Amino acid sequence: AASSPAATVGSELPPEPGGSGGPGEGADEERELLLARLVPASRVKEAVGASLASLCLGPLGGAQRLGTLVDCLVLNYPPRQGPGRGRERGAEGPLRCCGCGRFLGEPVTVPCGHTYCRRCLRRELRARCRRCRDWLLPAGGTSTAAAPLRTSVVLNRLAEKWFPGECERARAGTRLEELLTQGRFREALGAANQALRADSSDLMLRIYRAESYVGLQEYKTAIEDLNFVISKMPNWPEVYFQKGKVLQDSGFVGDALQLFLQCLALDEDFLPAKLEVEKILCDILSPEKLGESLKESAWNSPHIRNKPFILGSEVSASYCNLQLCPPQSLGGSDVLEPVSGGLNRAQSAHALNSTKDLAKEDGLKRVSSEPLLSGQGKGALLKRKLSFSEQDTVVCEDGRNKHKKQGESTKRDMTLAFGTIPGDLIDVSDFECSLCMRLFFEPVTTPCGHTFCKGCLERCLDHAPQCPLCKESLKEYLASRKYSITELLEELIMKYLSDELFERKRIHAEETAEHSNLTKNVPMFVCTMAYPTVPCPLHVFEPRYRLMIRRSMETGTKQFGMCISDSQNGFADYGCMLQIRNVHFLPDGRSVVDTIGGKRFRVLRRGMKDGYCTADIEYLEDVKVADEELKKLRELHNFVYNQACSWFQNLRNKFRTQILQHFGPMPDREENIQAMPNGPAWCWWLLAVLPVDPRYQLSVLSMMSLKDRLIKIQHILTYFSRDQSK
Repeated sequence: AASSPAATVGSELPPEPGGSGGPGEGADEERELLLARLVPASRVKEAVGASLASLCLGPLGGAQRLGTLVDCLVLNYPPRQGPGRGRERGAEGPLRCCGCGRFLGEPVTVPCGHTYCRRCLRRELRARCRRCRDWLLPAGGTSTAAAPLRTSVVLNRLAEKWFPGECERARAGTRLEELLTQGRFREALGAANQALRADSSDLMLRIYRAESYVGLQEYKTAIEDLNFVISKMPNWPEVYFQKGKVLQDSGFVGDALQLFLQCLALDEDFLPAKLEVEKILCDILSPEKLGESLKESAWNSPHIRNKPFILGSEVSASYCNLQLCPPQSLGGSDVLEPVSGGLNRAQSAHALNSTKDLAKEDGLKRVSSEPLLSGQGKGALLKRKLSFSEQDTVVCEDGRNKHKKQGESTKRDMTLAFGTIPGDLIDVSDFECSLCMRLFFEPVTTPCGHTFCKGCLERCLDHAPQCPLCKESLKEYLASRKYSITELLEELIMKYLSDELFERKRIHAEETAEHSNLTKNVPMFVCTMAYPTVPCPLHVFEPRYRLMIRRSMETGTKQFGMCISDSQNGFADYGCMLQIRNVHFLPDGRSVVDTIGGKRFRVLRRGMKDGYCTADIEYLEDVKVADEELKKLRELHNFVYNQACSWFQNLRNKFRTQILQHFGPMPDREENIQAMPNGPAWCWWLLAVLPVDPRYQLSVLSMMSLKDRLIKIQHILTYFSRDQSK
């Protein structure tokens, strides 16, 4: 008989050194390589087989080491295709939680810009965002204790205004959750029953009531409530997790494992379910439990109770025959017949006492059942083959189940009360930025819960790293520089205030076009001398220049003018444009800007914009010459170039090293000295490194004659060469 790939891999592994069979670091690495080789290809049977074969290398390093295997199982576990799966985000109302899909009670906007109800985040049901898979918490999934949850002020105000009844229900749920957290299960049960008598359609109340029953160890009644919720919302991952926890606490680990996998099939980032699956698999695949279950079913093992997979006597022959979802009909036997190779599938008990199992429980054409929690029937094993495509089940209010044939419709309580917003409640003033008093444009929400236009917030953070409204520190928020757009708020504006948004975008486009003009109102950085082709690194810390650099980057021009100061006019009449090559932001908002000189210009008119100087300018170019003048110009150029090289080589090593580190090497001589509008690059490099008064340098920068510029440089070099000879 042909061996399976997993068995082949296992047989080729080298024995442990010394023959002791003890685990080591080498064994752990080989096990990880074995899993990583198989799992990415979605070869489920081989992946599980490899996990088992790797046991010969020693015990597992912990439940977290099985994360790769869990991902593979979830990838190949077909999710329930229940009614309503795949609904669009806005199908049930404008304010829906990204996590549970229900009303957005106490909305909290996470760093990625998506919004969740406080309940989903407080319970830490997932580490990553369900929509973009980004970390929900700034520290990469750390506890919410380190990152307190702040309600989004704007969205919460809208929720209270538009849907006050739903907000009150959310607050009632919060009170119930506090009782459950404090262990006051009897009080929580009474409050939940009272609330359900007033509104029996609230499924969240049934979740809380089920948790109360679990706390009182009334598992059967808890399952009834959870089954009812599943019948109404078959694609709600949390319900499957809650039900799995009840079964796991009752000892029915196999059924719990299936429910955890179903939860992960609906939401692969549902963190608690993944952790439970890892623990269960770690328990199943541990060498101690493996040895005890090689000759007997895990149902009889004193250590493993109701495991979903049981190893037969021939481990190596069973890997390729592993069946996660056996599709065949199994007749009327109480226990599954062994799969070829000795691998058995454990069967659990029938559904809770008089309450039959929900037929949708698996929906995957697999053998499944519910555990019987009554004392007399706990040892009985009943088999049922269930298929969502063949039958369905409706759980009635009294806990009884009714089967319905395919094609029959079931009235589902999914039309929520928050589906429509009255037109008179939509007010543009509810969507205004408190800084610019205009409609939100690219709204961002700070960790403290306040919302501003992105541009407005950045300008405030230029001055102080704190919230403009509550003054809470935003140093970490500023350091991350992750100003994600609050998507829900932007969607509401697009949907209900489309005309106002169009006008707001038009104004923003006009402002951007104004900032993009490189001849009118050009931003001016008044600081130092800059020259064409010469690098000019800048340390930007003043708020006005932070804004100026940011605008230059956002408009795409990545340019601004550089001038030296002037006591009479504010800044000099001549300057040089700088091209931004890179910006490195520091945690406190300062930045190191790498720029290089571009065109020279003359100032025509001065102005001011948001604190920094602006100017209307005209660009300068050298006047070209020809014939005899060009010949004389080349001779002068070569003479001055050689003179410059001699001066640089005669500098002390310390000075020469400093110049090379800051400005780089001197540019080579150019063949066509009139090819560039600013003349040869080496002239500007030399002018930048010469210790000359800025006013003298400015006079050279303003010259439009290469001949005059070379003569000026020659005079300077002659002066410094005379000093070197002394």
